[in-house]
Amino acid sequence: MATLLYRLGRFAFRRRHFTALFWVALLALAGIGAAGAPAAGNTAFSIPGTEAQKAFDVLEERFPGTSADGATARVVFKAPAGEKMTDAGNKATVQQTVEELSDGSEVAHVTDPYQGGGVSKDGTVAYASVSYKVSGMELEDTSRDALEGAAEDARDAGLTVEIGGDALQAVPETGPAEIIGIGIAAVVLVITFGSLLAAGLPLLTAVIGVGIGVSTISALAYTLDLGSTTSILASMIGLAVGIDYALFVVSRYRAELAEGREREEAAGRAVGTAGSAVVFAGLTVVIALVGLSVVNIPMLTKMGIAAAGTVAIAVLIALTLVPALLGYAGRRVRPAGEKSKLLGGGRAEKKPQRPNMGTRWAGFVVRRPVAVLLLGVIGLGAAAIPAASLELGLPDDGAQSTSTTQRRAYDLLSEGFGPGFNGPLVVVVDAKKSDDPQAVFRQTGDDIKALDDVVAVAPAAPNEAGDTATITVIPGSKPSSVATEDLVHDIRDAGADVKADTDADVLVTGVTAMNIDVSQKLNDALVPYLILVVGLAFLLLIVVFRSILVPLKAALGFLLSVMAALGAVVAVFQWGWLSGLMGVEETGPVMSMMPIFMVGVVFGLAMDYEVFLVTRMREAYVHGEKPQQAVVTGFRYSARVVTAAAVIMMAVFAGFIGSGESMVRMIGFGLAVAVLFDAFVVRMAIVPAVLALLGDKAWWLPKWLDRVLPNVDVEGEGLRTQAEPETDGERELVRAQA
Repeated sequence: MATLLYRLGRFAFRRRHFTALFWVALLALAGIGAAGAPAAGNTAFSIPGTEAQKAFDVLEERFPGTSADGATARVVFKAPAGEKMTDAGNKATVQQTVEELSDGSEVAHVTDPYQGGGVSKDGTVAYASVSYKVSGMELEDTSRDALEGAAEDARDAGLTVEIGGDALQAVPETGPAEIIGIGIAAVVLVITFGSLLAAGLPLLTAVIGVGIGVSTISALAYTLDLGSTTSILASMIGLAVGIDYALFVVSRYRAELAEGREREEAAGRAVGTAGSAVVFAGLTVVIALVGLSVVNIPMLTKMGIAAAGTVAIAVLIALTLVPALLGYAGRRVRPAGEKSKLLGGGRAEKKPQRPNMGTRWAGFVVRRPVAVLLLGVIGLGAAAIPAASLELGLPDDGAQSTSTTQRRAYDLLSEGFGPGFNGPLVVVVDAKKSDDPQAVFRQTGDDIKALDDVVAVAPAAPNEAGDTATITVIPGSKPSSVATEDLVHDIRDAGADVKADTDADVLVTGVTAMNIDVSQKLNDALVPYLILVVGLAFLLLIVVFRSILVPLKAALGFLLSVMAALGAVVAVFQWGWLSGLMGVEETGPVMSMMPIFMVGVVFGLAMDYEVFLVTRMREAYVHGEKPQQAVVTGFRYSARVVTAAAVIMMAVFAGFIGSGESMVRMIGFGLAVAVLFDAFVVRMAIVPAVLALLGDKAWWLPKWLDRVLPNVDVEGEGLRTQAEPETDGERELVRAQA
């Protein structure tokens, strides 16, 4: 592989005009496609194989025209102090608002709080429910404006009015912190390379790669039903790996220049060696992201595949566009160790150079491997302790900022009707096979009333055929609580008894039940997903390192870092530690997608650092160095770059903590912390300590397996046979071509 990539790097360097034109044309084509594509519609959130989804499908079939997937809004009214919503003036204002809300062409139905039991017992709070014919993402701006305008008119009349539901759902924004993350990345690159031009190359190529990836996602969003979160996560991961992959190629190119090679030859060797590591590192990320499809949640599958596509683009750009731009830069990209004049280059050295920080740190670890290993493992183990208290759920309006009208509506409903009112359960009774459906409906309602934590059970609402009915159940606890989850399971257990007696199906659905089923499905899929992803990557790393123990150590180190990162997420978002600093206004269960998504992404990124760092050690070992010395050599050449890559990735991920979307904020924090733990504790401390203790055994591979495995030559051993120009004339010719 190294030889093939070597030739690709030289081709891209030599044919730089063609290569650059190809990527610019691809970016323009993707941009035109995104600009001309219709806006993305609603992302269908389905969870095949769960009871909540089955009940939703029954509703679609038995209650046609009800727009079960349509947008909803709850307009919540609160009377001024000392007044009631039943007072004549307040009642007239609410009824006028209901009339205004009913006028919209997309409105399916509006309930009058005075006719539908929408007034609290103390009379201070009332609500009107608005159902729309289309989903929240498809709702026209005129309908949203009419909704907000009606609420504003009621406010002018003296009432407190807030709007909950998904009718005001907005596209999540990442905020200015993302730009700050890119700015930090730029500063780190300048410090690492000592050159503004060399620092700008990884940023430029990463932005081009993310531009192509996100534009393609936007162009296909309507056709493939991709949500806005998909492009945000793809840009988050694509930007981070894009900068890192280009960083490693540029760094190796400068190292090759420092060894006296001509620029085209240096570009070829950089792509042949660092590029090989980029390919395998990218493959582990792609495997981890595509592997999310095993969960069988379409939204998660689409997010993983879209992000994997962006990573693949980042790999291709690092192998082709980066060497092409290095060709354009020419002598302005200096050999390793040289700085540009603008940054202090060309000054005489006042004292002899000391070994770099990576060399000194590796020497320390090699001398005290047991102490470093124990300290690292104990520290990560302590950070992972909160993960034992992990509670999963999906965010609702209660998790939003108190500055939003959705959150204020949530709080008003909790105040007037109890916390469970924000998460009603919809029980679907399918009595088509029963002899007496009405009796089944009554029996089901009575059984549910007898359960704990039930505040109210609405009368059964049958369909026109009279064979299916819905029963709305109001829990006594808030939607994300353990008590509400227990109630859902209790209703399903009671439904099993009804099924045995009457042959009728009793199914629980609604947003709250959907969230509970998603969490359960993700929990059930976590172990199979780990086995699949870690197993495939383990086999891949055996091929890369030609070792059994090194890949095993890589996988165990990953488990340590991801558990510690989950512990940090629980401490902040569930327990509330440093919540003010992170902008977390409401603590609660961790988003149910977080563990499995973090496992996928962090595993891929962890293997990035493993491949980049350990391939340098493997290269030194293959070329004859002793195991401990190979560890030091690997750090001498890679520690600075791996450190820069980790800081950049942390900065990019941390930038998404400023997002207004709670899911994106939590993922950004979790990934930033995971990179911190994995890069600086696992890869920079535990890995060299373990390799120092194992010695030659670290690179042991059974002879029969050595014969079977393909030789991918990540170390670039095959490049040592590449002939270099020998005469002055040949050197001048190459120099002229460069």
